[in-house]
Amino acid sequence: AHAVQQALDRQSIVAEDPKLRQSLKRRTSPDVFAGSSPRMRQITETLAEVATTDIPVLVTGESGTGKELAARAIHARSRRQSGPFIAINCAGLADSLIESELFGHVRGACTGAVQDRPGAFQIAAGGTLFLDEIGDLSPAIQAKLLRALEERKIQRLGGTEPVAVDLRLVAATHRDLATAAATGEFRSDLYYRLNVVALAIPPLRERPGDIALLAPRLLSEATERLGLPARRLAPEALAALTR
Repeated sequence: AHAVQQALDRQSIVAEDPKLRQSLKRRTSPDVFAGSSPRMRQITETLAEVATTDIPVLVTGESGTGKELAARAIHARSRRQSGPFIAINCAGLADSLIESELFGHVRGACTGAVQDRPGAFQIAAGGTLFLDEIGDLSPAIQAKLLRALEERKIQRLGGTEPVAVDLRLVAATHRDLATAAATGEFRSDLYYRLNVVALAIPPLRERPGDIALLAPRLLSEATERLGLPARRLAPEALAALTR
């Protein structure tokens, strides 16, 4: 009875204190990355530390390692968690299209611009903007992105008036941006602006011990999504996956 009363008292306190409620929600949120390896524990700890700030984060890793999951985890644990999470893939888009996607456009600024349209920087106001494959941006767009980050203002395509923006930026790439910055393929000033905190997500082949934690979770999610009865991995199946 005493334990139940303590739980009820804590619930009452949390309900009356929005800051405490938000902090508790961050601490009790399920970990995005299942893993017991030292590298994954370190990543999880770093992610939790930087999430409470607005410090820019650069997430690196091969395709499929979970870079966007890391960005979403940062957003979910941040003070901006009630705001939008907007993800833009910068790969393979023409400059005019990516500029419009990021900064928006005014009516008549380009073909098909029949009305004013806000870009990701405005849509993500109060939340987090995730720029995936940022290493694929052209030098011209890199320069405009750098200016937007420095001034915290953007200018819509075809527009003349600057627009103030308030968001948290998380970028990701599979490229070696440090080398690209050193060789001039990527703006070094933008690289240092983005790379305040670096999170390097290792591929699964470098942490095979985590498969025993990941596989059952993925199986459970798949059976629930498909409406199938709960199932368990046989030891032989888990051994095969680990090999």
